Amino acid sequence: MNKLYKKALVIAVCLSSVGFTLNSCQDVLEVEQPGLLDDATLFTSVSNLNDYLIGSVYANMDTNNDIYFSAVFTDEVKPGAGSGGQEYEIHRYFIDPTTSLTTGIWAQHYLVINRVNRLLAGAANVTPATLEEKKQYDYVIAQARAIRAFCYLQLETFFAPDMKDPNGLGVLLLKDVPVIDVKLPRSKNQDVYDFINADLDYARSILTSYTTLPFPTIPTTQPLNRYYVNKRFVNAVSARFNLYRGNLPLAKQYAQDVISNSGLSLTAASAYPAIWNDTSEGEILFALNRLATGNGSSIGTRWNTNSSQLTGNPMWALGRNLFNIINTTPGDVRRSVYIDPSSIVDVNYLTSSSPRETDQLVIDKYPGKASAPTRNDLKVFRLSEMYFILAECETAANNFTGAATLIQQVRAKRNTTGAANLPVYASATAAYADILKERRVDLALEGHRYIDLKRLATVAGVTMDRNQTDDVVTVTNLPNNSNKYTLPIPVQEVNLNPAVQQNPGY
Repeated sequence: MNKLYKKALVIAVCLSSVGFTLNSCQDVLEVEQPGLLDDATLFTSVSNLNDYLIGSVYANMDTNNDIYFSAVFTDEVKPGAGSGGQEYEIHRYFIDPTTSLTTGIWAQHYLVINRVNRLLAGAANVTPATLEEKKQYDYVIAQARAIRAFCYLQLETFFAPDMKDPNGLGVLLLKDVPVIDVKLPRSKNQDVYDFINADLDYARSILTSYTTLPFPTIPTTQPLNRYYVNKRFVNAVSARFNLYRGNLPLAKQYAQDVISNSGLSLTAASAYPAIWNDTSEGEILFALNRLATGNGSSIGTRWNTNSSQLTGNPMWALGRNLFNIINTTPGDVRRSVYIDPSSIVDVNYLTSSSPRETDQLVIDKYPGKASAPTRNDLKVFRLSEMYFILAECETAANNFTGAATLIQQVRAKRNTTGAANLPVYASATAAYADILKERRVDLALEGHRYIDLKRLATVAGVTMDRNQTDDVVTVTNLPNNSNKYTLPIPVQEVNLNPAVQQNPGY
């Protein structure tokens, strides 16, 4: 019987992370708990594998902590009038190996990786009975491996000091279900990248079509269902992954593939609100489903206690300078989508004695579902990101007109007039600055700003951009190249796994 004995890493992160319960981590403990199943009992058929994929892998995918940390730490939000001081230390850049939110990012993605590894170990003992079952079996494995690749990308994004250095410090590489006494050191980036590529290549070999999916969990009327892994998810992961690691030819190849073959187009201004209240797929390539009632975190409660209205006790408001960009662009639909009409917009915010109360920019990008005002799907990949990736690639190739055209296309779709001026870039610095600006606006509160500042601020000749009213204390902007643009390895990991090297500066 193959019991799931685990090493210190998984025990530590599962038992100490915010929001994790004993039941959610019972498969990573050595003790015999009620309901604990070994592989031989749990994985007996292709149907069992799929049930586990849906109930234990998809169900535990979550980017809520990633989104929230990125917003609070950077210049996306400011304290709201209903704030009780939560996460102020993160807003003021006080992070260390004990910070629970950053530990939560580490824990969440390793939990999913562990679930995938368990599924793959169990699948090795399942033999499909028919050709149709073999197709279904392969599709389950392809989804699982693509998800594992995504989780490793997220971990590298937050915890690798320099993703462009193949020999630089990466993260812990768990290729299978580890035994309890294993103490793994951090792998170098290239080793992690080779593993990610192997997973993506396998998934791509199975998911050869954007429209034909062989498993009944995908409704035949919705072959491109945004809640399930398919080829567009695999190539979107590949595009982002290669952009971050600096392989621009591959980043361009996969981003263009998604744009050309995903079956989706950029969402026009008239339809843009519907993708945020979850009534339309629009340009969403992949999202984590959050039903009105059910499992999974609520993104809305990170900004507003009860609802995305002034009366909903806003804990975080939109950052003033981000609002200024949107507010000064005539016809930009994101002005009404991101900011609730009940907001108080103080034109004299700079001279206000208490701008937290007089300038209340209530976040409405996640307005909730009809019967659940704080619950929305977590948008992981949207088509606009692929346009931004292409724009970066064109800029690196000194094709400034090509980059400008891509940015113009996104801006035109977000404008109620359906048009936007073509930017003119005199240099790569100017192009990167404008790309970073448009990413800041269009991908706001989706978990991108932290890594975007780390990647692009220096080459764009800009820095973090907080307004002086974005805190109740003197506002500072984190300098480019600060070590805090890489998160610390959690203290539980370092204490229980002495082979792990801490990130510089911590």
